[in-house]
Amino acid sequence: MKADDTLPKILTPIPGPESRNWVDRLAERECPAITARRARRASALGAVDDDPIVWAEAMGSNVIDVDGNRYIDLTAGFGVASVGHRNPKVIAAGQEQMNTLVHVMGDAYPDTGRIRLLEMLAKKTGLARAILGSSGSDGVEAALKTGRIMSGRPQVLAFTGAYHGLSYGALPVTGYHGDAFRGPFQAQLGDHVVRAEFGGQIPDLSTIGTVLVEPIQGRGGIRVPPAGWLQELADKTRAAGAVLVFDEVYTGFGRTGNWFAFQDENVRPDILVLGKGMAGGFPISACIGTAEAMDAWGASTGEALHTQTFLGNPVGCAMALACIQELEHVIPSSVDTGRWLMDELVSRGLTVRGRGMMLGIEMQNTLAVSRALLRRGFIALPAGESGEVLGVTPPLTTTQAQLQCFLEALDAERS
Repeated sequence: MKADDTLPKILTPIPGPESRNWVDRLAERECPAITARRARRASALGAVDDDPIVWAEAMGSNVIDVDGNRYIDLTAGFGVASVGHRNPKVIAAGQEQMNTLVHVMGDAYPDTGRIRLLEMLAKKTGLARAILGSSGSDGVEAALKTGRIMSGRPQVLAFTGAYHGLSYGALPVTGYHGDAFRGPFQAQLGDHVVRAEFGGQIPDLSTIGTVLVEPIQGRGGIRVPPAGWLQELADKTRAAGAVLVFDEVYTGFGRTGNWFAFQDENVRPDILVLGKGMAGGFPISACIGTAEAMDAWGASTGEALHTQTFLGNPVGCAMALACIQELEHVIPSSVDTGRWLMDELVSRGLTVRGRGMMLGIEMQNTLAVSRALLRRGFIALPAGESGEVLGVTPPLTTTQAQLQCFLEALDAERS
């Protein structure tokens, strides 16, 4: 593929006629609360008056829509495409696995790929044992259960702006857009969550069983806590006999420059939740903890206390192993790319949050900016409670040439 073939190429108005047609069909069959449409809603970020584009193909950092327009994806598909969309080695691993074994039986009968993945996760994290799942919220729920069993206390400390998922177990600890997300369901969510300001004063933890935190908040606005805050949180959590959980669904697997964000400050949690970029596109997650944390569950007596039909899916495990192997080569070069991008943005007088390839550009009207960038061929999304930053979390394989093109488009929109 020539370098020019990886840069944006816009052939139609955005969204194009085929995208609009497909979204009309989608609206007939999908719950209207899922996909925002033109003239359908207004949000805290401003009026939403454009249909989304409909994706047809993705490769590397590029997305092609049903109208044939080519974009650079600055979101990595919500952080999933760590080694690029449709990474050849990850796809080959999945295809090879599908030729032999597509499904096993959760907690009843494992396969060798699941065992190899658990061994690899232990090696990379320094933690001992894991529970596999299918989504980030799966992993969060497994972590909350583990914290409850290990500590013997039901109360959980979570933080303002935190995003841990929207399933019923994860929803109570999600702080981001809390009134909107939790409000309709509050009567069914319990009262076990205590909330504190992210990066602020740490409250008394004497009644807390589990402390759940993102080392860097993602959807909450690419918020980095003050230096030393995570260590203080860890020290106070352990002094209180509580369990420390890091939600690294977003930050894990090279996103911040290290394999995991907890390594940035050398603060190891009792439990680590992983997902998104772990398998380069396959829905899989992990809740991995110390031997003490995981052994608190006790041994299975034939009915697992926490399992699911697709636990340790063989295709997902194969793709995760291949993705982790690819990251061995990708992460070092992404550190240089992230540093270069940060310097370029700061040199333009912009205020930038984040670390590595997880950056947030502080600016006004980020929703309007993101729509303008889409028309120029760049997929980017606002982040934060009020959309105060434009998130830039591209695949770790994104080239400087692609990012330079983005910078030029951003310059044009700001002029």
